[in-house]
Amino acid sequence: MKKYLLLIACLLGTTLFAQKKRISVDPISPSDTALFRKVQAATFQYFWSGAEPTSGLARERVHMDNIYPQNDQDVVTSGGGGFGVMAILVGIERKFITKAEGIKRLETILHFLETADRFHGAWPHWWNGKTGKVKPFSRYDDGGDLVESSFMLQGLLCVRQYFKNGNKQEKALAERADKLWKEVDFNFYRNNQNVLYWHWSPNHEWKMNFPVRGYNECLIMYVLAASSPTHAVPAEVYHEGWAMNGKIKETKRSYNLPLDLKHQGNPPNGGPLFWAHYSYLGLDPRGLKDQYADYWNETVNQAKINYEWCVQNSEGYKGYGPNNWGLTASYSIKGYAGHAPSKERDKGVISPTAALSSFPYTPKESMQAMKFWYNELGNKVWGNYGFYDAFSIHHNWFEPRYLAIDQGPIVVMMENYRTGLLWKLFMSSPEIQQGLSKLGFTSPYIKK
Repeated sequence: MKKYLLLIACLLGTTLFAQKKRISVDPISPSDTALFRKVQAATFQYFWSGAEPTSGLARERVHMDNIYPQNDQDVVTSGGGGFGVMAILVGIERKFITKAEGIKRLETILHFLETADRFHGAWPHWWNGKTGKVKPFSRYDDGGDLVESSFMLQGLLCVRQYFKNGNKQEKALAERADKLWKEVDFNFYRNNQNVLYWHWSPNHEWKMNFPVRGYNECLIMYVLAASSPTHAVPAEVYHEGWAMNGKIKETKRSYNLPLDLKHQGNPPNGGPLFWAHYSYLGLDPRGLKDQYADYWNETVNQAKINYEWCVQNSEGYKGYGPNNWGLTASYSIKGYAGHAPSKERDKGVISPTAALSSFPYTPKESMQAMKFWYNELGNKVWGNYGFYDAFSIHHNWFEPRYLAIDQGPIVVMMENYRTGLLWKLFMSSPEIQQGLSKLGFTSPYIKK
């Protein structure tokens, strides 16, 4: 027991940016450590051995059956790649790879990001990883994607903070990441309004016409936009655009648990669970509050509602229960779907990323699901890069396929549960603290 406590102390001691107001991280039971590490290590390999070699970035998808839609095995993704950048830092800390190996890969990635197609500083959703040329995500989506770019920037800021006090090579890496962050023109993506637009195309301009208003996965974009040291947007863009002049605040209760934000599309029991993950890979929701919500309560309650929906199983799907839960956007029986806890959006499909990326919110429930999938379902749901993207016991549907945008949060959020590493790195950024203050947030990281 003493050895275990010493190990935990050492792990917590590796976090590089301890705050004056410490935020506790729950330790993992010794009996669960081996499987936890195995899942984290296997999932990490998606971004390491499974990466596209020229760019160093995560492939958009990996099909172990070698069946690719549109023959796109060379397609890499800015959002999933950003999650992968954060996963590389985890890999270094967990000693899945050496620091030298991690630095070499990050240098490859940064070179790609510096030379690949960009649009007013923002990257597209997809590129061809071999050429750096944009691959249209849809007919008019062939330019900058500010949301996916924000997921990459979240990772780059963690890289900067991790290496900024290192040796000459590490400092150079940090400076390159910082330069890319400063080159994103958030003000341009306002389209002369007090709201941020998701897309801009050099061929179709604002044809996508997607002003981003909450609540969904995009909070991080507004925090970054307010925090930019070079192209910051005023606070009104957040309050009038994202928060819709206060209309974002709308309390609903499910299973006696409140959600205080109006989830986009007005779903009865909250949106797909990735909304509680993508923005919070770096943005620490613990103690994070503004005039609209307590973000720890919001994320925890969304995860618990998702769990309760699957346990109650009002639709009668075979296999649902306390050991098998988690609804989010993922592969589905027919294509791709934004699974969520409602009659209309629950397709009987479980997505492991939903529960695994919720470890900080639902540690016991997430551990139960992880053990069941590994021990009871085994090779039906487990492959080279950890658990497959989605499956259905009810429909006897098991496909050996992965998506970057789903694998990344698993590695990162499991580490945030374990040590808070990515939370502490991202939140240690001075401009992020200033941007949050500017928007009216309070957080234990913000100096008063």
